[in-house]
Amino acid sequence: MADTSGLPVSPTRRGVVATAGGVGLAAVLAACGSDSSNASSDSSSSDTAPASAGSTTSAASGGGTALAKTTDIPVGGGKIFADQKVVVTQPTAGQFKGFTAICTHQGCTVSDVSGGTINCPCHGSKFKVADGSVANGPATSPLGAEQITVSGDEVTLA
Repeated sequence: MADTSGLPVSPTRRGVVATAGGVGLAAVLAACGSDSSNASSDSSSSDTAPASAGSTTSAASGGGTALAKTTDIPVGGGKIFADQKVVVTQPTAGQFKGFTAICTHQGCTVSDVSGGTINCPCHGSKFKVADGSVANGPATSPLGAEQITVSGDEVTLA
């Protein structure tokens, strides 16, 4: 039914709500789609083992965040870098691995590396320093791999 009175038509409450909802939905969809790196970076929630299980590159890095000297990472153990949310381990002499420091069980930050495992304080999950796989639950998924590089005596988060 058209307004024939010649007076300006006020929007209906239903029309305002529908328009606001559509604008809000568009903003949410735009925000979700704006960072294409998000989809590929969250491997920690997968139930499969990480493809490279803490891959390490020995080539000189062109950037990244310097984490530590290789001598700072004990053989058979590791070190947690809480600010970067990463754990670097050295399962055997000269072999360095990088993993996320976020437990796959409920998202707590792991607290220490000892006895050959990366340990979560929240519920007791333990992950193997060699490959990030679950050594003791309740976690059922391994820690996700983090790309690190070793150049000379420096370990860098790529």
